[in-house]
Amino acid sequence: MTTTRVPEFEVLEMDTPFLLRWKNPPDLSTEELLEFSEINDPLQIERECDGSLLIMSPTGLTTGDRNADLTMQLRLWAKRDGSGVAADSSVGYELPNRSLRGPDASWTRRERIEALPPGERNTIPHLVPDFVVELRSTSNRLRRLREKMDEYMANGVRLGWLLDPTSRTAYVYRPGAEVQVFENASSLDASPELPGFVLDLVPIWS
Repeated sequence: MTTTRVPEFEVLEMDTPFLLRWKNPPDLSTEELLEFSEINDPLQIERECDGSLLIMSPTGLTTGDRNADLTMQLRLWAKRDGSGVAADSSVGYELPNRSLRGPDASWTRRERIEALPPGERNTIPHLVPDFVVELRSTSNRLRRLREKMDEYMANGVRLGWLLDPTSRTAYVYRPGAEVQVFENASSLDASPELPGFVLDLVPIWS
């Protein structure tokens, strides 16, 4: 007799957007996980280092507008600078600890991307971005986002920003350094990791 395992979900956040953890999903390959994500578009799916999946609903219009402005500013700078590639929240990265993360914005030095096997550039790459940004929505728990930032740093990210519009607070992460906290700042400078990139926080906070 064949037994069917019932999916076990844990509700992490039930406001809008909702966040569920699928505790014991099938052991999906990177390609299968990408296909699973595409089938379930527009849900955002991440993988924890223990193999469990995080399933998130789309964000609201306000968060989407802020994220679009964030990505636009980073991309415009990256185009002018030319030393790296900026990406939005649709890009996922498989980190060394096996987790799969999709930061709200990211940037990676061009030579590191060009060193990837050609096939990985069109799928989920085994790559740690140099710079990541997480933008808190009204329903996101700050503790969970802080844990996520700690994970980025532990896996090799050189600079990370956690932006919280609800309190107009920016948290700046660097490996081996204390987290810097900036309240009500009007801009944020990414130097020296991204020389010349200064994020205008006014549209992010508004």
